[in-house]
Amino acid sequence: MQFISETSSDGVLERHFILDEITGVLWSPASGIVSAPLLLAGHAGGMHKKAPGLVASAIHFVTNYGFTVAAIDAPGHGDRPRNARDQQWAEAIHQARAAGEPISQIVIDYSGSRAQRAVPEWQATLDALQALPEIDAETPIGYAGMTLGVVTGLMLTAVEPRIAAASFGPVFVDDALVEAARRITVPVEYRIPWDDEEFDRAGAIALFAAFASNEKSLHARSGGYQPVPEYERDSSARFFARNLARRNAA
Repeated sequence: MQFISETSSDGVLERHFILDEITGVLWSPASGIVSAPLLLAGHAGGMHKKAPGLVASAIHFVTNYGFTVAAIDAPGHGDRPRNARDQQWAEAIHQARAAGEPISQIVIDYSGSRAQRAVPEWQATLDALQALPEIDAETPIGYAGMTLGVVTGLMLTAVEPRIAAASFGPVFVDDALVEAARRITVPVEYRIPWDDEEFDRAGAIALFAAFASNEKSLHARSGGYQPVPEYERDSSARFFARNLARRNAA
């Protein structure tokens, strides 16, 4: 892992890094807290590691709860160029939207392909992060994601024992995600926009039911996918503070 830039503002240290082809950013308390809980943040489809909502959440976690937060660009997002197949999927989504046609199956196929590539990248990133002086093998780790970040997070959490808690936002649900949810046993918070026309409410409830976690909560709020209310951001922060602090104590 190579850090390529570093800035500090209002008690938050922001460092950009490169790991092989992976581009990412790490936010942490400027005070240098050792073994603070680490949160992996998965951005939404079409966004990137410095998406405004993700940055706002990261700073909230760092300043109010003392967390360290890491985000990486998914394949073909942010500072990473798309390959030809990714470009075809992106164009298909834009065309379907313009024509008023459903995009769910295109997004499912697109996100599934990206997630298969992103899971090993997150694992490599986690290996590198745990080699840093302030993050070690005992640091409690959580994962939070939106849309594409949810697909990646579900597949990652299902196979990665280092993740101790996960918070997911809305996603287009298919059988592969339900199967991944059945293998997840850590505490889960699942947030759905009840009135969003694109996300299937029944599918969301089926995904929640599939989680094998003994501790899971479903947060359904009125309105659409965006914007995410501030109280939802704080709810997720308290969820992670509770569960990762408990893991740290154990």
